[in-house]
Amino acid sequence: MEKLTQATINRIVWNACDTFRGVIDPSQYKDYILTMLFLKYISDVYASKHKEYLQRYENDRARADRAMRRERFVLPEKSSFGYLYQHRNDNNIGELIDIALSEIEDANREKMSSEDGSSVFRNISFNSANLGETKEKNARLKNLLTDFSELQLDPEHLETSDIIGDAYMFLVSSFASESGKKAGEFFTPAEVSSLLAKLTKSKPGARICDPTCGSGSLLIKAGQEVDNNNFSLYGQEVNGSTWALAIMNMFLHGFDNAVIRWGDTLRNPKLKENDALMKFDTVVANPPFSLDKWGAEEAENDEYKRFWRGVPPKSKGDWAFICHMIEVAQEGSGKVGVVVPHGVLFRGASEGKIRQKVVEENLLEAVVGLPANLFFGTGIPAAIVIFNKGKKNNNVLFIDASKEFENGKNQNKLREQDIQHIVSTYRKFNEENIEAGVVEDKYAYVATFDEIKENDFNLNIPRYVDTFEEEAEIDIASVQQEIDRLENELSEVQAKMKNYLKELGY
Repeated sequence: MEKLTQATINRIVWNACDTFRGVIDPSQYKDYILTMLFLKYISDVYASKHKEYLQRYENDRARADRAMRRERFVLPEKSSFGYLYQHRNDNNIGELIDIALSEIEDANREKMSSEDGSSVFRNISFNSANLGETKEKNARLKNLLTDFSELQLDPEHLETSDIIGDAYMFLVSSFASESGKKAGEFFTPAEVSSLLAKLTKSKPGARICDPTCGSGSLLIKAGQEVDNNNFSLYGQEVNGSTWALAIMNMFLHGFDNAVIRWGDTLRNPKLKENDALMKFDTVVANPPFSLDKWGAEEAENDEYKRFWRGVPPKSKGDWAFICHMIEVAQEGSGKVGVVVPHGVLFRGASEGKIRQKVVEENLLEAVVGLPANLFFGTGIPAAIVIFNKGKKNNNVLFIDASKEFENGKNQNKLREQDIQHIVSTYRKFNEENIEAGVVEDKYAYVATFDEIKENDFNLNIPRYVDTFEEEAEIDIASVQQEIDRLENELSEVQAKMKNYLKELGY
């Protein structure tokens, strides 16, 4: 049997989506498809590992079973994809799938539940009336199991070890584009995640955190940027079903030990040590833009003192997330990278005061303006802001990368060369201690603290990067000659038309 390629897996699982199209909303059927992908993967890996132990122990099933209990995941017999596929024609197949998922959770309680005991599959039921009447629902689930039976997902048949994780990411991004505004709840475009991960590249041994981790794509990219496997991942997500996606996503990418908490980061941060906020070497996030009702009324009495610089407005939580990220970054060395709407750079009142204090503390390292229409559900341009608790000088790098991208039908995209241009410019500034002034004409500028102060701590990129294009001088005489020529041509055409009409009797 040929090894499965990424394209083949993507095609099969995308075709499986037809089972739910027109029945339930895309923001819901992603949960069914991705859960089934997860189940098929762990079933095939489990079966492959069991076969390996049987060969090692000369078909001694008892020894093989004992060895399997020490594996990274326990799969009860009636929870395997194979068992469910054998029973695909049963009238209660939806119930059987739900029972299988429940038993998987019970057998892997530490990996598959939150601190309060909530389970990964709590928000999904394959026996739900939302999937139609019993006969229709059974037909859909049979088709779903049949579609996934075509996949052989054990390591022996996969082209690369990360191919299932990549298929998962492909589906999440596809669902994000179909889900419109809801997409921002669970997915950051891969190119933006990659860029942010490269700008905050972590060293081996790093603790990496995303306090608004969604489905975990950005956190995974940040981990993959580390030069070896010596790092740990931490995240928190407020949406229950999205938290479940993140848990499965981590496992599919091999990050079994990632700590992903469920809860509201601003109102109830869950990543703690000894009742204090846990500290991280790298903190990255794409928080919801200008979140309303984020918890401003509780911020003044925040037990963790995260908002000592000031409380952001209750209708815009951008600086609340930034303040949290700065506070949990390791003192003296921690780095923060966050995606923000441009208003964060220049809005006044309490946001302006917070921004001023952050600049005065010499935490701001770089501001990168991104192209418009990169994100699902919004066409507004965004920026990446980098903070560094280990800065070596008082300067700040400004990059205007808004003009470098690939046009898309529904959404623009950062190309590899666009990402590299930004990253190389940032690293040059970071490593070579570039002097203040223009770094690259109409693209990058290094500003001093005094310049930023003179601008009243306004970080709007056009104040620093001059992108003005002079209009070409107009040769009035040449333009008049061209007008005269066109008028002569028009007169000739009109004369010919007049003759043609005369010949036709008009």
